[in-house]
Amino acid sequence: MASHSTAAAARAGDNPFLRAVAAISTLAGWCAAAMIVAAVAITCQMIVVRFVLNGSTVWQTEAVVYLVIAATLVGLSYVQRMRGHVNVDLVPLALPPGPRRALCIVTLSVSVAIVAVMLWYGYEYWHFAWERGWRSETVWAVRLWIPYLAIPVGLGLFLLQLVADLVAVILDIDKPFGLEDA
Repeated sequence: MASHSTAAAARAGDNPFLRAVAAISTLAGWCAAAMIVAAVAITCQMIVVRFVLNGSTVWQTEAVVYLVIAATLVGLSYVQRMRGHVNVDLVPLALPPGPRRALCIVTLSVSVAIVAVMLWYGYEYWHFAWERGWRSETVWAVRLWIPYLAIPVGLGLFLLQLVADLVAVILDIDKPFGLEDA
């Protein structure tokens, strides 16, 4: 028995913090979409150079890989705001409102902790690349701190959206898991 979830985008109400985070997450979503468009355009250019003009490509493949990965990381906060991540809502749907709220607070708190640890190590990794002048081992030899910057930025934005979701549930601005009470 499957049913369609009624979850919608995270609510911000009149709370200035939640509205600011929603705007930042939306901007991050637009940036991620622009990176995907740029990756597609570069891929098309690479196809023309290689197969129409019979030339060689130097930077295109590497740029496309970095852009797609960066788009994935930077877009995390937007997808969280729109509740687009894959979830299983069988348990929350079966719970009454009180336990559902408690489960949501615990789930978001654990998520915040895990993403905070990932952010810490992501920042450390980026900083090593920046401090030590790491470059890719390709002809292009891109300075790796540039594409690696997407790790702490994307995880930082995701953490900010998770904190906003937690605040919204605690302040009763948003429903736990975005589910209305039956």
